[in-house]
Amino acid sequence: MTTVETAGACAPAWRGGFGRLWSAAVLSSFGDALRTAALPLLATTLTDQPLLIASVTACGYLPWLVFGLLGGAVADRVDQRRAMWTVDAVRGLLVACFAVAVGLGHASIGLLIALALALTTLQTLFDNASTALLPTLVDKEALGGANARLMTGQRIAGGLLAGPVVPVLLVLGAAVPFAADAVTFLVGAALVASLRPDVPERAPRPAGSTLRAEITAGLRTLWHDRPLRGLCAATALCNVGMGALIATMVLLVTGWLDAGNGGYAAAMTAYTVGSLAGGALNGRLVNRIGRIRAVLLAGTVQTGALVVMGTVRSLAALVAALAVFGFMGMVWNVNTTTLMQRRSPNGMLGRVSSAFRTLAVAGAPLGALLGGAVATAWGLNTPALLAAAFFVLSVASLIPGLKSDVSVGEDVSVVRDMSVVRPDDGPTTVRPAR
Repeated sequence: MTTVETAGACAPAWRGGFGRLWSAAVLSSFGDALRTAALPLLATTLTDQPLLIASVTACGYLPWLVFGLLGGAVADRVDQRRAMWTVDAVRGLLVACFAVAVGLGHASIGLLIALALALTTLQTLFDNASTALLPTLVDKEALGGANARLMTGQRIAGGLLAGPVVPVLLVLGAAVPFAADAVTFLVGAALVASLRPDVPERAPRPAGSTLRAEITAGLRTLWHDRPLRGLCAATALCNVGMGALIATMVLLVTGWLDAGNGGYAAAMTAYTVGSLAGGALNGRLVNRIGRIRAVLLAGTVQTGALVVMGTVRSLAALVAALAVFGFMGMVWNVNTTTLMQRRSPNGMLGRVSSAFRTLAVAGAPLGALLGGAVATAWGLNTPALLAAAFFVLSVASLIPGLKSDVSVGEDVSVVRDMSVVRPDDGPTTVRPAR
């Protein structure tokens, strides 16, 4: 693993494994953005019912509730690199088949829901494995910079580049964005397969250890770490609001604002531009106030942006609000992921990650359905206001953990030991993963 010194902080070197992982992640994000932008537009051609459209988004979250914890336990047992490229190859084939179905005119809401369920089920293993793989490619001190570069690159490809491309591809045919997504999955799989991570030796599992016991250990580790527990609760509340907002954003822009597909593309581009700025400035913000306080600030500012989205009937106001929302969303994501990677014990990052994600994502399907319901009952702008209310609750849940914000300073802070109760050996003091 190699790092370079920049601006007084340790940053990951582009050469070697991190560069290839970054390339695979960015390419995959480009394809995902093509599919994500095309799906709601395709759904609106199949039905005009907000609740049905929102159901496509809701079903994209549900597998996390069923398979999320299992995916984390498996990620800690298997070769994470091999798991990632295999999953990407399978997802590429699934999306390719879906593109063929769309091209032949066989698309339906049921097929969209089935695709969302299948892709997210596979994603539960991929995401947990990728979170655990990154610390084997860069030093611990460089994790914050590595996460920022990964997420910034993904935003560039997934929003700034892919957003304007979607309308062009749709002109060529409704199936084209999905075919392009399939190609990115397959190329990404090849890049991940070429990685040679520096994997630390894993401690042997106790005799008779089961997946259930290992999953329980991950949940207990998360529960006994106060900052991570607070972040998990806050993220779960945010995701109820995010589910409502994402599921109905296309209706907010094309319906309430009557801005059409061009307005929708402009809104998504603004979100991406804001995210890029957040990735660039996150380090300076963390140096000043610490990681958890940065997350608290992000949630507070995002609440105000949501209120603007739901009350000001102007495309310009929506674009500005989404830029701010994207900026603070990047700050939230980078610091939450970095804290999780740095505070998790060796050999448990997959399980801690899956416990965090599963509990955090639990509210998103409910939010998506609530968003469709309130849009139907009270207007297409109300899901944004519903999201704002949940963000207020999220910010409030972070406040008790402020005294535990021990990660002040970009990538050079010392994280305290944490007491973790394991089901097999009682209370143990462990140090954060490398």
